[in-house]
Amino acid sequence: MPAQDRYGLALTTSSDAAAAAYRDGIDCILAAWPGAEAALESALAHDPSFALALAARARLHFTYAEPQAAREKAAQARALAASHGTDREKSHVDIVALAIEGQPAKALERALTHLETWPRDALILSMPLGAFGLYAFSGIAHHDQARVDLCERHARHYGEDWWFLTYLGWSHTENGSAGAGRHLTQRGFDLRRENANAAHALAHAMYEDGSIDDAERLIDGWLPSYDARGILHGHIAWHQALLALEKDEPARALALYARYIAPGASHAVPINAVTDEASLLWRAQLCGHAVDPALWQAVADNGLRHFPAAGVAFADVHIAAAAAATGNAAALEKRIADLERRLADGKLMPGPVMLAICRAFQAFAQGDYAGCAAHLEPAAADVVRIGGSHAQRDLVEDTLIVALIRSGAGARARTLLDRRLHRRPSSRDQRWLAALPAA
Repeated sequence: MPAQDRYGLALTTSSDAAAAAYRDGIDCILAAWPGAEAALESALAHDPSFALALAARARLHFTYAEPQAAREKAAQARALAASHGTDREKSHVDIVALAIEGQPAKALERALTHLETWPRDALILSMPLGAFGLYAFSGIAHHDQARVDLCERHARHYGEDWWFLTYLGWSHTENGSAGAGRHLTQRGFDLRRENANAAHALAHAMYEDGSIDDAERLIDGWLPSYDARGILHGHIAWHQALLALEKDEPARALALYARYIAPGASHAVPINAVTDEASLLWRAQLCGHAVDPALWQAVADNGLRHFPAAGVAFADVHIAAAAAATGNAAALEKRIADLERRLADGKLMPGPVMLAICRAFQAFAQGDYAGCAAHLEPAAADVVRIGGSHAQRDLVEDTLIVALIRSGAGARARTLLDRRLHRRPSSRDQRWLAALPAA
């Protein structure tokens, strides 16, 4: 019988050992579980001409911000697929390569077309999904709905598959249906607990429905079982630190930061590491807690080391926050100028909202709270375009709320807080509301 992946799709390899290692590697990628690199290297050791294994290895390099190795392996995979791959494999490899080569819009277009013919090609379906997926970073304002639509379109092909349930649930959670999303994700998690994506998605659902104690129990009970080298370990700890801030426990939040999130403590990929670092420290300050300037300087240095120039919009927002927090006006102005050039060249996917957020952070750090609000209020509806999750993007709205409070615009702050509290319970938002003058 010809080799197949876990979803029944044919694999062009004559080595059963290579096929088995590839299946293990893809499962590790889909679960955000350690072991993917070793499994894929094993697959290639058994069959160096295995194009899909080479493409998956290229994608791992790309995920870990190793662009040269990613491009080299993607090119090799393309050549191998062209010489002896099936139509499905050629298309699969091409989509992975396009994303690696900096053509995300074309990769997304090809992925959607590919899935109409091969809907059970799970790695390709995974690429538009997630907080950092092709949809999230496409710059479109309706990417939350687009993910739900894509998942629902192909749900009949997956049934009770642990990976698909995880992402179906997460997509519903992010689209405003936290109850349905939590239920679906829990089903996926119950099928495979060695699934960091499911633990992460559940943490999001519990954040969105206000179940803070449930989220703490989940993370406290599950995170010790996850290798600290796992790609999401630091980020799930970031969720735990957010819960501590929600409970007004800044010392615990900063202790978690130091242990799991700070530069040198986390094994996360650069985009997760840099954004989690800046986000947690900025939020701590928004909640009125002092942050050691040395912590901020380490974050700013780490951001510039990994992202010296603008180009990854979600990272750019957080690097701007770190530059503002450290008073590095030159670095912030350079980042803004880079973004302005990208906007003029049609290369800034989220559009002008990026400039509004960066300038708002600059104004906030300088104590110009009215100026911060003036930048953010008109852009509020477009913040979704920067990608990420609701929990991550709350950083921007939190900044606007505190800026309104500190600038004396209590009525506008109250409107935002009332709207948020209708969406989900939040003791932090209640504390901010209580600090406002009586209406």
